[in-house]
Amino acid sequence: MTPNNVSRRSFIRLSTLSVATTQVIAAEKAARPVLQPFLTPDAEFNDVSRGNPKPHTLKGAAQIAARLTPETWRLEITSDPFTEEPHTKVAATLEKPLTLEGGNALDLPTLLELGKKHEVHFLKAMQCLNIDTPLGQGLWTGVPLREVLKLCGKMNNVRRIYFWGFHNNDEKQVFKSSVSYTQCMETAPGDLPVFLAYRLNGEPLSPIRGGPVRMIVPWSHGYKSIKWLQHIFVTNDARNNDTYASGNNDPDSFLKTAAYVDSGKDKIQAGEPVFLTGQVISGLSGVKRVEYWLRSVPAPNQPKLADDAPELIRAKWLPCELEAQPDWNSILPKGVKPQNVLAFDKANGKPTSWPPRYGMCSYMAALKDLKPGRYEVRARSVDLNDYVQPEPRPSQKSGKNSIQVRRFEVV
Repeated sequence: MTPNNVSRRSFIRLSTLSVATTQVIAAEKAARPVLQPFLTPDAEFNDVSRGNPKPHTLKGAAQIAARLTPETWRLEITSDPFTEEPHTKVAATLEKPLTLEGGNALDLPTLLELGKKHEVHFLKAMQCLNIDTPLGQGLWTGVPLREVLKLCGKMNNVRRIYFWGFHNNDEKQVFKSSVSYTQCMETAPGDLPVFLAYRLNGEPLSPIRGGPVRMIVPWSHGYKSIKWLQHIFVTNDARNNDTYASGNNDPDSFLKTAAYVDSGKDKIQAGEPVFLTGQVISGLSGVKRVEYWLRSVPAPNQPKLADDAPELIRAKWLPCELEAQPDWNSILPKGVKPQNVLAFDKANGKPTSWPPRYGMCSYMAALKDLKPGRYEVRARSVDLNDYVQPEPRPSQKSGKNSIQVRRFEVV
């Protein structure tokens, strides 16, 4: 049948099918869940700040005295006199320490001036090592730590670099983290430098996010990215004595590849669309896919399966759909080109991996044809080495990544 001899009945039928198909597609699009924003607004990050009182709650004269305003912020950089036989025979030294007492501590205008030449932008997901939900994701802007250390001239006998922020001038509240000299100074091509951040999503870093200046360690959990940065010191002590190590944590742990499940309605009317949604973080080993497993649950109080339960291991896991990349020019802050974001391809302006390295994106799956009853649904990540969550590091103290489950009832 050619276009010129289509019968009136056939034409009406084809037109009706076309309208019906369009309506179905529109209904499916309308039913799709609203995913979390790719860039988390400053005020919507989950907060795990330390301190009593928490430094971001200081106001007025107390905030000024703490040097937590853009005008009063100062950063000291000093060397550690530590020596200990037989491993540390000589102490680390700096040619020109930056101190309050010496009147040359680093201020924000000087850091911003450095940024005119050395500024970097990086998309990073914030996640606490011992918490089972992402804290948020933003575009962080600042200056590499190595460029700041160059202000101190020649360094000798430096093996680690420590940093900490304001914690109420109480020694018991000081929280320290560190990186090795090599991690700081010798970033491999394509890798990401430790940097001092002063903007989030294009805006000055707010007090609750650790402003005026915080440290960002791209590959690590949040405990390395110290807030309210005020002191850096270099040492010849090779041991990692981060504060977090004292809590039986792995102080050199990288971000883990892991999928997290969003909460949802406990009861869903039969016939309503049912979706699984969540976010997946791309850790050191990247993301190959996210997958889910749905099963019925006879009783509401039935215990949840362990991550290594035989039923879970033998289950038929189905693929989830990863969120599509956004229009980068529309979501990045004004003046930031995609080609200038670290870990983005300079030719096409897109991340070199998806989700972005040490970043995250949303995922979803439509759970179809569910009859009335109780259900539970799990999601897990599979990394580029084909390890399935919670492998290869199931230990919580190197980063919590248990398989999350959501329960609901179709009524």
